[in-house]
This record gives sequence, C-alpha cells and structure tokens, in this order.
Amino acid sequence: MSKVSIEEIVVANQVLKDVVVKTPLQKNEILSARYGCNVYLKREDLQIVRSFKLRGAYNFIRSLTEEERAKGVVCASAGNHAQGVAYSCYALGIEGKIFMPSTTPRQKVSQVKRFGGDKVSVVLTGDTFDDSYTAAMEYCTAEEKMFVHPFDDYRTIAGQGTVGVEILNDMQAPIDYLFCSIGGGGLAAGVGSYLKGISPSTKLIGVEPAGAAGMKASLNNGEVTRLDTIDPFVDGAAVKQVGDLTMDICMDVLDGISVIPEGKVCTTILQLYNENAIVAEPAGALSVAALDFYKDEIKGKNVVCVVSGGNNDIERMQEIKERSLIYEGLKHYFIVTFPQRAGALRKFMDQVLGEHDDITRFEYTKRTNRDEGPVLVGIELKHKEDYEPLVKRMKENGFPYMEINNDPLLFNLLI
Repeated sequence: MSKVSIEEIVVANQVLKDVVVKTPLQKNEILSARYGCNVYLKREDLQIVRSFKLRGAYNFIRSLTEEERAKGVVCASAGNHAQGVAYSCYALGIEGKIFMPSTTPRQKVSQVKRFGGDKVSVVLTGDTFDDSYTAAMEYCTAEEKMFVHPFDDYRTIAGQGTVGVEILNDMQAPIDYLFCSIGGGGLAAGVGSYLKGISPSTKLIGVEPAGAAGMKASLNNGEVTRLDTIDPFVDGAAVKQVGDLTMDICMDVLDGISVIPEGKVCTTILQLYNENAIVAEPAGALSVAALDFYKDEIKGKNVVCVVSGGNNDIERMQEIKERSLIYEGLKHYFIVTFPQRAGALRKFMDQVLGEHDDITRFEYTKRTNRDEGPVLVGIELKHKEDYEPLVKRMKENGFPYMEINNDPLLFNLLI
C-alpha cells in the first residue's frame, strides 16, 4: 500500500512554515446551530493564493535539484495549482510555463500572471484540466522540463498534508468528522495520511461534485477509472481521472465519499457569503455542502470542514444563483403553448400565476401557427411547495406545457 509518511508531512511543514499563511481554524456558530454540532472551518480560502494548493506546489519545487530548477518547471491547472506554482516560481527565481483550460475564469488567469510576474508564462488550451494536462506533458517531454504534478506526487501530497498538521495542532477537542474536497485527491490523501496516523478515530469524508465524481468511481471499481465526460462547473475539482497514488492512499484513509449536486454547491456558496461573508469557490464550498447529507451522523459531534479555496469569479454569481434556485425547486422553465388571441397572456397572469410567483423570462420560440404558439417561460417561486399548484392551474386553464428543467438537451439549448 502506497503511503506518504507522517515524517514527510512534518518535514514539509518545516519547509513551508515561513512561506504559507497558517490559516485559521474557526468555529462557525451559524453552521453549528444549524446542524446541532460543533462545526469548525479550516480557512484555506485565506491562504496567500486563496487556496491550499500553494503548499503542495512549493514543497515540490523546493525539493528539486539545482539542475532541475535551472531547466524550469511546467504545470497544468484549472487555476489554484497554477497560482501556487506561479507564486513558488517567483519566490524561488525559477522559470515556469503554466497550461490552463481555455474555460478557466479570467480572474484566475489574471492572478496566475500577477503571482508569477516575469517568471511565468500562461498557455490557455482545451476545455478541461485533462486537455491542458495532455498539452503540458507533451511540452515537458519535448523540452525536458520538470512537471509539477497538481496531485499525484509524494511531494505534492506531503505539502497538502500540512493542512492536517495545522488542524490537529489548533483543535483542542477530538475531531469526530473531517470533510475535505476531492479533485485529483491530493488534499484528501495528504490530510488523511497525517490524520490517520495521529487521530485514527476521526472519520475522513471526501467530497466530490456529482459531475466529476472520479474518486468514487475509482474506489467502486477498485482501480483508477477515467470518466468519459465531466461537468466543469466545480472547476477546482473537475478532473476526469484521479491519481494512481492518490487513489491508493484514499482507499486506505477515507471513511466515506459524499457526492454533491452542483446546484447544492451553489446554494452553499450563497449561504457562506450571505451568512458569514466567506467567499468560497465551488470546490471550496464542497465540504460544507456535504454537512446536509450527514446531518444525522454529525449531531453533537466535533466537525471540521476544509474550505479549500476562495478564487470565485464575481462574473459567475448570476449562474451560481440560477443553479441554486433550480436545485432548490424555486425556478422552473417551461415551454407553454399560448393561444394566439387577445387576452391570453392576461389570463395566464391572472389565472395561472400564484400571488408570489414571478415571471423571469417570456419569449416566443416560433410563430408558425395562426392559432397557437410555443413560449419559453421562466417562473421563480417563493416556496418550492408552490410548484404543484402552479402546474395544476396551467392544466385547468388550457395551457399545455412541457417542463425543461430536467431535460439537459433542451435546457442547454434554450437556457
């Protein structure tokens, strides 16, 4: 069984002590009251590069020989690892080339350039982390440069494990549950390696987005399993294939995996912001989102959630709100057939819409029939219980409809 030793993680902690911020472990009163337990947030969103990824990247690069450093380093990343590598390159005076997906939020690309200064160059390629990883590996082979792996390397994993060192140093009481996000698995493997050596009774729960649950699939199959397609929305954890090493370690240290719908992640992002003024990126909110799915088990327990990153692009907030409303059952899109006569819209407003229902979108999709026409209608409800009465009134008042929330093809085409 592959392992990263406690000693390696303690050594990494020494290497990093003057480089990274020792991020706070904060008891969160709102979440504690909501779940009837003691919830502590490990605030890696407050790290220098606003995520834990600096730890693994710096520990890896710092371990290189002078000859390896002189050649320069290469990495592939959806954003956070790239920032960690960029910061490390600038701090250590090493040239770096960073491959990022073309879909990476602009804010993350700008941050990489800011942290790396004149030491790094950015190449945007492909739609996912895996596309940029392939391009980076080809470049590495051709140019004989060192590839700084974002998760599947002992040095990276040992660096991420220092999050666990800080948690256990700061936590006075025994920890019953620790939740952390999984993309490639470096954080869970590192934290788990230290945690199980020092506090074996603590249950470690890895948390993945439903659209990219690669670790769950791999553990279920007993081997690293590549996903055919992924939803890139939770960009910090959207990986088609987890690491061989990280999977091997996670098989040993994880007590469970929680798979979270992207809409639930969005609801959690908004709650963290509105209730606690915490700006979490989608991957950073995964651990907190999982609490709902463990609410019975964690009652009365001491629980730690690693808020793994805070690199959220403000331009995504409208999409985050939309996904949250749909997940919570508060926003519905229909194609409604309207009679082509005066007063039809008035009847829909008066007879179909409830007192607190709000039309957020209304557009004809085509007008080829003189008698009736299909209209795309978006309706936001105040309470999810208002849905059944709404569709009942549509039927009763002669408005044939088709809901498209649960039809991915139509939804992506029209919304």
